[in-house]
Amino acid sequence: MSTPDLSKLTIDRSQKAFSSGKRSRKKWWTILALLAVVIGAFITLRGGRGAIDVEAGAVSSAYPSQAITTLNSTGRVTAFRKAAVSTTATGKLEFLGVQEGSVVKAGDVLARLENKSVTAIQDQASAGVRAAKANREQGQADLRDADANLKRTEDLAKKNFISGAQLDTAKARFDRAQAVVAALNGQISVAEANLRAASVAVDQTTIRAPFDGVILTKNANVGDIITPFSSAAGSVGAVVNIADMNTLEVEADVSENSLSKIVLEMPVEIQLDAFPDLRLIGKVSRIVPTVDRSKATVLVKIEFVEKDKRVLPDMSAKVAFLTRQLKPEERKSVTAIQAAAVTQRDGKDVVFVIDEKNMVKAAPVVIGEKIGDLVRVSGVKPGDKVVLKPSEKLDDGRAIVVLKK
Repeated sequence: MSTPDLSKLTIDRSQKAFSSGKRSRKKWWTILALLAVVIGAFITLRGGRGAIDVEAGAVSSAYPSQAITTLNSTGRVTAFRKAAVSTTATGKLEFLGVQEGSVVKAGDVLARLENKSVTAIQDQASAGVRAAKANREQGQADLRDADANLKRTEDLAKKNFISGAQLDTAKARFDRAQAVVAALNGQISVAEANLRAASVAVDQTTIRAPFDGVILTKNANVGDIITPFSSAAGSVGAVVNIADMNTLEVEADVSENSLSKIVLEMPVEIQLDAFPDLRLIGKVSRIVPTVDRSKATVLVKIEFVEKDKRVLPDMSAKVAFLTRQLKPEERKSVTAIQAAAVTQRDGKDVVFVIDEKNMVKAAPVVIGEKIGDLVRVSGVKPGDKVVLKPSEKLDDGRAIVVLKK
């Protein structure tokens, strides 16, 4: 048998390498082509009619009062007339007739302590008064008898029917009866004083409203021990806290450097943090003649000229001190914008409003008076996003990119 020729079984590696290199180059050309398309699209968008980098602002609501505000400050609502209601008596609370928010009148019973012991003392004192008066009646009867006896004795003595010793005895008896009645009157005064003291002790177990107002907080419950000044452990001092809501005012801290801008009766606009849309008119009622050295501020009291039932003690408030009284038309909010958002196109004032697709639309506007750092404007609405400092290249329908501050 002949030996096979193995040389014919060799592999041509040069042909395989050539095919593999060709496919690799084709793949890279495809990738480069895609990159070129993406870069071209990006360049197209960024140049010519492409997106423009802009700063954005917002259309807001403003109040004309900002234009006549000379100073702004913050403060808190307080009640000028308020009290922590308690009693000088000590005892267990057995009745509580109010809760937070209860409206009460002066003299209304708010709470009552157990008063059996002091009531018994009062009854005893009352009985003492009655006994003393009964004794006085008996003493007065003896006095009348002694007086009558003295008169008869004096008549008999004038006729010499009795001796002088008998007349002296009758006078002594009359004087003694008068002294007894005077002593009994004194006993009645003591008994009545004891009764008044007992009545005061009983009255102190009843806690009444000192003035018309609203209950702010309830500090005790039925069964709690009430003591004056809460001097004992586990006891309560003030049962409730009450405030006269007709005396609400705002206490604002004003820097002593700005104190020269504040005068009495100065008009003020009050805005409550709890109700941002509620703006009430007030006036400066008092300037406390003391400087807080730690804060370098002076406390200014502001009276509510306009009242609202929603205003509550301890609410946070912003106050604007005004140079003059507000006119009725200045009480309503107006649409305002930053002046930098307004530009000229074809001789007209316009602003560029940004939509949800980051495209702009030119909106014609009418510019009004200046309000603080803003200007009054019509043609847009609060909440719209607008371009600030629009460039000459920006026009209607242009795509934009909002720069983040």
